[in-house]
Amino acid sequence: MSDTMTKSLKSSGFLGLAVMMTVGLYQFILLSGGSGVPGWMIGGHAHLGVISILAIVMGFAVPALEVTGTLRTAVTVLFIAGQWGIPGVVWLGEGFGLTFLLPTAFLWGGALIVAMLIMLYATLTQSSDIAGSGPTGATPADD
Repeated sequence: MSDTMTKSLKSSGFLGLAVMMTVGLYQFILLSGGSGVPGWMIGGHAHLGVISILAIVMGFAVPALEVTGTLRTAVTVLFIAGQWGIPGVVWLGEGFGLTFLLPTAFLWGGALIVAMLIMLYATLTQSSDIAGSGPTGATPADD
């Protein structure tokens, strides 16, 4: 189960980057055609890109800090919800006129903040022999 959680974070990060890059290409098409790019599209694009990179980093940080059990599940679920919720609200709320969704940005942003606070807790409470050790078990090649 714990491996599934880190795979979920990393996979969500890479999928987010693919979606972000696709939106970026669409923005280029708009610009090449002489049209402007709406601000809401740019904002969602930027947020998805940055938060997706952080999802990949989290996929490595969670096992490195030995976050397990319920905390590991909470970090994963909260982070992925926030990763997609923030740009989704910008795109759906502003771009598609579903403005009633805009206040949910506080929910998605809160999910990201809580995930970070759990990671802060894990960092501060880890044993000193884990601190800074990173993943173990791999031996460097001699070549």
